[in-house]
Amino acid sequence: MSFSARLLSAAFAVSLAAGSFFSCPASADPVIPDRAALSEVNGAAALGWVRAQNQRTAGDLESDPRYDGFYRDALSALENPERMIRPRFLNGRVWDFWQDAHHPRGIWRNTVLASLSNALPGWTTRLDIDALAAREKKDWVFRGAECLEPEERFCLVALSESGEDAVTLREYDTRAGLFVLHGFTLPRGRQQAVWVDRDTLLVARDQAEDGSFLTASGYPFSVQLLRRDQPLSQAHEVVRGEKTDVALTPLVLTDDDGRRVFLIHREVTFFGGRYAVLEGTDQGGTPALRWLDLPSRSEIQGLVHGRLVLTTAEDWTPQGGAKIPAGSLVSASLSDPGRDVDVIFTPDATQSVQDVGITRNTVVVSVLENVRGAAFVFSRDGASWKKLRLPLPDMSTVHVLDTDRASDHAFLTVEGYLTPPELWLTGTGGSQGTAEKIREMPPLFDASAMTVRQFRATSSDGTKIPYFIVSPKDMRNDGGNPVLMTAYGGFQATYTPLYAPEIGRLWLQHGGVYVVAGIRGGGEYGPAWHEAGRKTHRQRVYDDFFAVGRDLVSRGITSAAHLGIRGRSNGGLLAGVAFTQHPEMWNAVIIGVPLLDMLNYETMAAGASWADEYGSVSVPAEKAFLQKISPLQHLRKETDYPVPFIFTSTKDDRVGPVHARLFAARLKALGKPFFYYEDTEGGHSGTANAKEIAHERALEAVYLTRRLMEGAGATKGAGK
Repeated sequence: MSFSARLLSAAFAVSLAAGSFFSCPASADPVIPDRAALSEVNGAAALGWVRAQNQRTAGDLESDPRYDGFYRDALSALENPERMIRPRFLNGRVWDFWQDAHHPRGIWRNTVLASLSNALPGWTTRLDIDALAAREKKDWVFRGAECLEPEERFCLVALSESGEDAVTLREYDTRAGLFVLHGFTLPRGRQQAVWVDRDTLLVARDQAEDGSFLTASGYPFSVQLLRRDQPLSQAHEVVRGEKTDVALTPLVLTDDDGRRVFLIHREVTFFGGRYAVLEGTDQGGTPALRWLDLPSRSEIQGLVHGRLVLTTAEDWTPQGGAKIPAGSLVSASLSDPGRDVDVIFTPDATQSVQDVGITRNTVVVSVLENVRGAAFVFSRDGASWKKLRLPLPDMSTVHVLDTDRASDHAFLTVEGYLTPPELWLTGTGGSQGTAEKIREMPPLFDASAMTVRQFRATSSDGTKIPYFIVSPKDMRNDGGNPVLMTAYGGFQATYTPLYAPEIGRLWLQHGGVYVVAGIRGGGEYGPAWHEAGRKTHRQRVYDDFFAVGRDLVSRGITSAAHLGIRGRSNGGLLAGVAFTQHPEMWNAVIIGVPLLDMLNYETMAAGASWADEYGSVSVPAEKAFLQKISPLQHLRKETDYPVPFIFTSTKDDRVGPVHARLFAARLKALGKPFFYYEDTEGGHSGTANAKEIAHERALEAVYLTRRLMEGAGATKGAGK
């Protein structure tokens, strides 16, 4: 995956710069800081204002008699010892990262594959993050590990402080269960590294440690070759991109024969870039780059039998070949990928490729079919590819969790809104195209009286928009059902059926209805579905969302008084637009870790990397569109808004907390009520451990219950 993805009018600009935008009548709160002060993420004035908002929000919502029950229900689900594991194949064993009440920060542990079907697999703890954090007095969050193949004994463990995207990389010995004494240690930064050999790394990070080798998005555009015991300042640069790029990333691919290929991915934009093979890394001199003739909007997924496996998000006509439609999965020669190409799979109009995993001999692919999960195993049969469909449940989400390049095994997860996650293993019995359920999670809420259905709404341009509705079986279509609706609508990401016990316990079991819309901008139907909602086409995304809301009302499922919406990140932008464009449609709006100032987002946190998705103010037509939809700039004193619940994180170094702060401050200046909660930890995920997640979800549950299950909803305690 790409490194970055692993993540005004002139008068208005003048008023912001002057600070007059946030002037307001006197109140019991501290004076609202101006824009500059709120933009100082850890500034004293901003944090003082945040504390005041947090105290008011928590003081009101926590005092509700339902809060304690919501919190306990959420926490017990999140820390349940029978939750589904997420295993990974590593050095001949199975590894898993696990968090529970005894290990809130988590433990990295391993066992043997054969034990996974046992009730107690016999885990051995290898790295205890709680103990490490206590010993080093750091708020460490585990962010995974990059291991030296094929033995996978030595790994670079990524540790984040409080959940931010920036990480520290430290060399770890999986056999000894210890960090390597005087091993590789790369200090905190937005960085990525892969192993060349036992004593050499390819590292993408800020070479000068002063930001001069970071793009405008805050990611590195220089890749260096770092030898053991060599200071970072003396690492040899092997390739440099441009400061205007999104990022430059090193990759390593390994196939069934032990062949290792080193790649450089230059992300010129979020969706477009180039790949190069790095040759001569083992010769002691300067490695050479060989740029590959591949589509700009393509993503290399792996290597099988010496051939590249990649997906393309644009139509591609290789030299001397036929056109390959966007969304296809293809195989290409490593030596001449622009000419020697064959198609593994081309989705039809109802399908979309989701996950791709490579085993010793196969390519395992999860696919959406009308937003329902399925999976296939592909193997090369002479000059063509043979496809076998795996026997998995319908109305579910299927993810390829991990694959084993030493065998044809792959871990898949299967889950649905009311179906707890199941762990499946492919290639069982030594046969391709077979799958066996080896583990399942017991239900964490009572779904016996609930059902899942799929409907379609008609958007403003006639496009049919799919959505799922989770509801009581005996639900009446009398317009009185409390509905929580969500969607994403961006970056070709897809909201698919997900088992969320906190939603089950805090919402569904209390009579709530849950709706998930597959709006454009996502990947529900492949690249074209995404492209239809990109840049200046983005109003379609919002119109799709509004169409689903209206469809719920027209079917008699709910009414505006009982309809609430929730969105995070890009979905937070969606919720913000819905809040400002159609405030009359909803009675509750949850806006989480959001983008809201779309006229300035490119200069905030990692915002510059998303110009390929949203458009740029440097392009007149795109600026004009951003002016039309930017939620912050469209708040009006004369408009009646539902009371929103806004949440973010101080440690979010991807979107950043400033969007949410400015939006709440503008509401405050207009005398509009709101709830605001800013977690001081957790990064863009919003929270870092189960207790923090349970706390935030319990606050939301009280808010939603008041707003949607008690008539017009209470505004007590909401800031004005």
